[in-house]
Amino acid sequence: MSDLHTSADSGIAAAYDARAAEYIDLAGTVEQMAPADRALITRWRDATPGTLLDAGCGPGHWTALLHDGDREVVGVDLSAEFLVSARAAFPHLRFLDGTFRDLPFPDGSIGGILAWYSLIHTPPADIPVVLAEFARVLASDGSILLGFFDGVTGTAFPHAVTTAYFWSVDALAEVLAEAGFEIVEQEHRDRGPDEPSRRPHGAVLARRV
Repeated sequence: MSDLHTSADSGIAAAYDARAAEYIDLAGTVEQMAPADRALITRWRDATPGTLLDAGCGPGHWTALLHDGDREVVGVDLSAEFLVSARAAFPHLRFLDGTFRDLPFPDGSIGGILAWYSLIHTPPADIPVVLAEFARVLASDGSILLGFFDGVTGTAFPHAVTTAYFWSVDALAEVLAEAGFEIVEQEHRDRGPDEPSRRPHGAVLARRV
């Protein structure tokens, strides 16, 4: 485990380990995800060359979607229980235990990073550190696709697993720019009745410049 694996990371890992089975039952397959999310992630995958990283892969369902078409993909997560499930469900894929603060990849080796609702528990003050690390491992002109709860930036709320934070596109644009990214696409929508969450959804696609 990296020395940069912080107490915040450890707390997030423990919280998800404790509720992994419940989470997987509720939202552990691509079919349980919103069709709009599946369409956006698939479109991003098909437009993004190189190795893809599923940062915060959970039980591996998005990692498997990214692999469709025999794409080279790797999943990283803090939760040991999620990794056990992902490796059992998708034994042909690679899943690593790791922190976003110190990714186990060389500089410029990743073509695209999916961080779908995986930064929501990171304290807002730590987000620039994570984005800088994403920028380090991304190839020139590589991209990241972020999913998040859209709201007043930095406001904490009692997520079902552990404390999470709202972000806005404008606030993300600022921290992304500081890390060397520019937003090229964004979306916002209210949730449908068949989605696991009721909180407003936001997403941004940003490119390393």
